Amino acid sequence: MRRFATIVAIFFSTICLHSQSYPNGVGKLMKAYPDFIGAYDGKNIVLKNGVKIIYDDVNRNKTSTQLLDNPSISDIFRDEYVKGEIKVPTKGNDAGRIRSEVLLKAMYGATSSEVQKNLITITWCPKLVGSKIKVTTQNGVDKQLRKVSEELDNHPELKKYLTGATTFNWRKIAGTNRLSSHSFGTAIDLNANFSNYWQWDCRCRNEEATLKYKNQIPQLIVDTFEKYGFIWGGRWYHYDTMHFEYRPELLAE
Repeated sequence: MRRFATIVAIFFSTICLHSQSYPNGVGKLMKAYPDFIGAYDGKNIVLKNGVKIIYDDVNRNKTSTQLLDNPSISDIFRDEYVKGEIKVPTKGNDAGRIRSEVLLKAMYGATSSEVQKNLITITWCPKLVGSKIKVTTQNGVDKQLRKVSEELDNHPELKKYLTGATTFNWRKIAGTNRLSSHSFGTAIDLNANFSNYWQWDCRCRNEEATLKYKNQIPQLIVDTFEKYGFIWGGRWYHYDTMHFEYRPELLAE
């Protein structure tokens, strides 16, 4: 009996030690993407196909531009994404705007043709809009977007915002060498006529510019997307209010 108690104590001590050294972001990623991320070896995210991707490059002196252009996976958790009431974003907080292109390519495809193999066409808001949009089936993104569509389709007062939605487009973000999340079939833009984008409003591409926040997207639309794992570009200081992308790791409790 004493030997059994000792074994149990060692087991739980090991678990506690492991959890203490386990980065919080790693746990969120494993929970968000169980079909792709299988383990963490103390340095790397280990995908289920055996591929390893370094989690943290331990560079704490990156500029805002370097964080966007060359982030490690850990950098995507640099800013906290906060749900709830729509508020003017704090200067410098772009939670979710930092993306690991390496991880996205590993999960959704490294080329346009690879991504397109996993795309499916769904009907966006059948009653109100009825347009056809393409979205990836990887990580169940298509299923989650269908749920968003079903809920928003019951609100005719939202039709003007939902009309003209666009999804897959393999392209770089304007003025950068970074791929847009639309390249992976994980993002959707709503009607640009009722949206605001920081570059349009400041008529610049200066990341250091002081911005005056603008938004027309209703709270109900934001809440519905976030309910199903999509973050909103309207919560960024460098706001993009038409934009939603599937990033459940940033919404994990």
